Amino acid sequence: MWLGPEEVLVANALWVTERANPFFVLQRRRGHGKGGGLTGLLVGTLDVVLDSSARVAPYRILHQTQDSQIYWTVACGSSRKEITKHWEWLENNLLQTLSIFESEEDITTFVKGKIHGIIAEENKNLQPQGDEDPGKFKEAELKMRKQFGMPEGEKLVNYYSCSFWKGRVPRQGWLYLTVNHLCFYSFLLGKEVSLVVQWVDVTRLEKNATLLFPESIRVDTRDQELFFSMFLNIGETFKLMEQLANLAIRQLLDSGGFLEDKALPRPIRPHKNISALKRDLDARAKNECYRATFRLPKDERLDGHTGCTLWTPFNKLHIPGQMFISNNYICFASKEEDACRLIIPLREVTIVEKADSSSVLPSPLSISTKSKMTFLFANLKNRDFLVQRISDFLQKTPSKQLSSNTGGTKASVSDPAPESHPAPQETPGPPTSPSSPLSSPPSFSTQEVPTTSQGLLKVFQKNSPIEDLGAKGAKEKMKEESWSIHFFEYGRGMCMYRTAKTRELVLKGIPESLRGELWLLFSGAWNEMVTHPGYYAELVEKSMGKYSLATEEIERDLHRSMPEHPAFQNELGIAALRRVLTAYAFRNPTIGYCQAMNIVTSVLLLYGSEEEAFWLLVALCERMLPDYYNTRVVGALVDQGIFEELTKDILPRLSEKMQELGVISSISLSWFLTLFLSVMPFESAVVIVDCFFYEGIKVILQVALAVLDANMDQLLDCSDEGEAMTVLGRYLDNVVNKQSISPPIPHLHALLTSGDDPPAEVDIFDLLKVSYEKFSSLRADDIEQMRFKQRLKVIQSLEDTAKRSVVRAIPGDIGFSIEELEDLYMVFKAKHLASQYWGGSRSAAIHRDPSLPYLEQYRIDASQFRELFASLTPWACGSHTPVLAGRMFRLLDQNKDSLINFKEFVTGMSGMYHGDLTEKLKALYKLHLPPALLPEEAESALEATHYFTEDSPSEASPMASDLDLFLPWEAQEALPQERQEGSGNEDVQERREEKGTSPPDYRHYLRIWAKEKEAQKETIKDLPKMNQEQFIELCKTLYNMFSEDPMEQDLYHAIATVASLLLRIGEVGKKFSARTAKKPRDGAHSGDHNSATEEDGPLTPKPHQDPTRECQPPAAGDPQAKASGDTHPGKALQDSHVIEGGSGEGQGSPSLLLSDDETKDDMSMSSYSVVSTGSLQCEDLTDDTVLVGGEAGSPTATSRIGGTVDTDWCISFEQILASILTESVLVNFFEKRVDIGLKIKDQKKVERQFSTSSDHEPPGVVG
Repeated sequence: MWLGPEEVLVANALWVTERANPFFVLQRRRGHGKGGGLTGLLVGTLDVVLDSSARVAPYRILHQTQDSQIYWTVACGSSRKEITKHWEWLENNLLQTLSIFESEEDITTFVKGKIHGIIAEENKNLQPQGDEDPGKFKEAELKMRKQFGMPEGEKLVNYYSCSFWKGRVPRQGWLYLTVNHLCFYSFLLGKEVSLVVQWVDVTRLEKNATLLFPESIRVDTRDQELFFSMFLNIGETFKLMEQLANLAIRQLLDSGGFLEDKALPRPIRPHKNISALKRDLDARAKNECYRATFRLPKDERLDGHTGCTLWTPFNKLHIPGQMFISNNYICFASKEEDACRLIIPLREVTIVEKADSSSVLPSPLSISTKSKMTFLFANLKNRDFLVQRISDFLQKTPSKQLSSNTGGTKASVSDPAPESHPAPQETPGPPTSPSSPLSSPPSFSTQEVPTTSQGLLKVFQKNSPIEDLGAKGAKEKMKEESWSIHFFEYGRGMCMYRTAKTRELVLKGIPESLRGELWLLFSGAWNEMVTHPGYYAELVEKSMGKYSLATEEIERDLHRSMPEHPAFQNELGIAALRRVLTAYAFRNPTIGYCQAMNIVTSVLLLYGSEEEAFWLLVALCERMLPDYYNTRVVGALVDQGIFEELTKDILPRLSEKMQELGVISSISLSWFLTLFLSVMPFESAVVIVDCFFYEGIKVILQVALAVLDANMDQLLDCSDEGEAMTVLGRYLDNVVNKQSISPPIPHLHALLTSGDDPPAEVDIFDLLKVSYEKFSSLRADDIEQMRFKQRLKVIQSLEDTAKRSVVRAIPGDIGFSIEELEDLYMVFKAKHLASQYWGGSRSAAIHRDPSLPYLEQYRIDASQFRELFASLTPWACGSHTPVLAGRMFRLLDQNKDSLINFKEFVTGMSGMYHGDLTEKLKALYKLHLPPALLPEEAESALEATHYFTEDSPSEASPMASDLDLFLPWEAQEALPQERQEGSGNEDVQERREEKGTSPPDYRHYLRIWAKEKEAQKETIKDLPKMNQEQFIELCKTLYNMFSEDPMEQDLYHAIATVASLLLRIGEVGKKFSARTAKKPRDGAHSGDHNSATEEDGPLTPKPHQDPTRECQPPAAGDPQAKASGDTHPGKALQDSHVIEGGSGEGQGSPSLLLSDDETKDDMSMSSYSVVSTGSLQCEDLTDDTVLVGGEAGSPTATSRIGGTVDTDWCISFEQILASILTESVLVNFFEKRVDIGLKIKDQKKVERQFSTSSDHEPPGVVG
């Protein structure tokens, strides 16, 4: 590629000049290509360690004038071809012009101008990229692609200098992190290390420091452990690796490929050496963190953040922290974790104004909301720009409560206009109770349902005043009072100041009357509900009456959801639960419905209306408990892993015991999936749910640890899992809430497990207090870090389970060992995944659906199968391989959806690797019949008839062919041994026996019935006959198959013999059938022979008839006919061979048709033109027939008549099999065992692009 001219002071250091003229020098890097000696090794090492561009462009052209010492680079190239092209252009276009100039300065100026002009012209033709990466980075991407053979689609994210520990020796080199792979390359003094790992194969990724590896990153896959150290910035590198591994693992979880985020704000100036992808990923990480911190909807994007202070009126302080701005929210988080947090939705904002600066309040900004609250920010660094951004977002914010662009595709409301409110000031604001926007609830079908406007508790509880409840009532009244004081001081609704005081109040328990409202606010569900009016009603309407697997499961579980609660003992509660669960399954089909969702949703319905419960469920499933409620409960398994890890760290003694008993996995799933609702009395578990909505999963982990801690002594004494479960079950049954004003609800589990001595009651508030005192050191970001680590483990172990299940589903007669099947599965899966990240244009059908059975989850299409077939088949056919692969694919794709699963794939492979000669030939035979062979492929055989040739005068006496036909009948007993072994002679024997029995024998019917009951095992009799076009295709394949075999020549001679033999058999059959169609010949032979001839006569289809029907073996009526039909072909083959070999007709043995010279070099001859057609008539050959081995002047050479492939000609599988059995070299070829393990290893190397020491010139990437 042409380069903008840059000065080079020392031109010959590390470079060798190859060509020169008065103005230009072409140089090659020392050590590149062959030789180079020690200098070459040193230079190569330097290039790698210093990341020199000479690694990717080992050739360059310099411009230099005669008297000047300064050189200028004008071009570089990755290959000799590329650089020579540039050199020739310079010689042809510039040399003459330059010789005219007198001043050397003018020459240099002219050259520089010309080169800049060429570059400008090239760039003009390039499509303008939406996002240009810096030049240095592009160079690194080029190196990565060239070094590891990656396709264009593989994007580099970043690269780092580091050491890879190979054994105890560190190898300094470069680590390239791409979207789908981790690659490392090092070249030190001739020792090359090249390493590629797919992110989806990573099972463990952690940063650790040991004596051996100082501050290193450890990457584990299923079969290796890798250590990298000596990073300049290990934190950044590890964070990026984590992110990329996480993206890949998510791909395994829900098959979403990596998509670049096009909507991210672009920097004004691209950062040096930072790719657009790296910026994209950094922005993603910040967005995720921002949304999780403030519980915002999934499509909220952070625009920017800045340091500032916030005036907090409740304690009269300016609190330092960070202000975050996104398209719909302004948020604030204090530096001190619990001091203050604030969320201001832009839909609530009325005024944003810049107040006057003073020494006390530098650059203040005040924001007022509809709920008459004013927030004062100060110490803003770039206030004017900030105000501009906020006003831009405010303009885009709909003043009416419409569904703007929040909520993505699923949440968009088709026509919100009729439901929109007339003006913003009329919109009831959120600070009032969350039931206010639903003052006119949407109606389901036509009737009004109470649950559309209030929670089930309000519907079912008797309206007894709180005063009547005595001490409990007084306590409840105090709670309500303290919350109203809190609302007065800190604000109410979304814009409330959230502080340590708020958490204290939550821990003391939320009063029943406020529970629904506060759950909505703390979970962030309120935001989504307000911005999507009418969305739930619309979903209910759409999903009504729709049937799916999810709805069936929902119906089954409806009556198991809190059956002890009066609200769910009647149709009103059940119907509301049905609507909410069905609407959610309809909104999110990937989750649909999962057990435990019914229990959680029923509790949400007690405290909120249906719409509120729906949005709370959305917040739970999609944000607060990610991946919990999918088919494989991955999220819950991940948090269970975290729980085990925490137990190990905090309660080590107990952890060992629990591992031994295997209890943790049994208990924690039900605890986490139902937030303790299924294992604790309802009124106690609800208090945990209060804390969960405020603090997230941290609370559930803390309480779980506190429960184990409280029962430590008893658990250490347990002898088995059952005993430990009983201890924990009874403890949880007796966790009580003495402050609850609801009538106590019997806990079913408690009734079942109560023993003679009930354990002491535990107050839920005491349990919470202990959990916060002992285990509150847990932080949200630590939990996220642990979640990542566990997610790798969980998903990889699920993938292993899937692999085992798929391998178990493969029938035992496939022939591969379990290890081979597992290896094949990994190769197959890798091919499927590669399509996900490089095959952007593939159909959606290829995307993996994790809800499908394991066997159907990974499927590949024809092009992927072609690649796998080429690398795994034992029948390599050179350029013909893709054609054969296409046929195999069509044969395996029985449901015609253009995709095959692993079982079908293995069946195809097994046909080529296992079974005896007959089975392998049967597989090959089928590949040349429909549906594997397309009609147009067979038609191409019309042009291909010149593959067959005639080498003897066609005037061979007709009697010779008659002899071929009739000789076998006299020699039936001398059936050769091979024939008996090869073609299932048992059938023949059986039929001969049958001949003697009485015709309608009941055993005959029993046998038929037994055969029907048996799995239909295909015999060689069931295979249809092959016509001439198909036979020609089969011969093509066989020729290609032998091209690289050590016995190549012998195989060619053998197949020439067999093909000529078969063509003659087909010819004879054709003539014979033609004769018998007219009339039986006169009695030269015995009547027996005649009858046999007549019955076996129609071997070939007549024109215009269905060839497949006509080519079937004779009808089952006459055993004699069957027997003779079975024995005839093989014998005919043997005899015809003998006759031709020994007759005086000058034919000679067909295997001597070609001299060695003719077959040695000319592939087109040796591969295609060596078949003798024996008695095939002239008219059956097309004009371009090539004659090999015949007399040049023979009459046939001149008497060619244009024609077509013979339609009446056909041949059976038995005849092909018997012919092949006559050639031992062919038998050995097909019976030779091939080890698929070696092929799989090679395929994995290709898959991972392992690069070896490259002496040859790799294909260059032209810039």
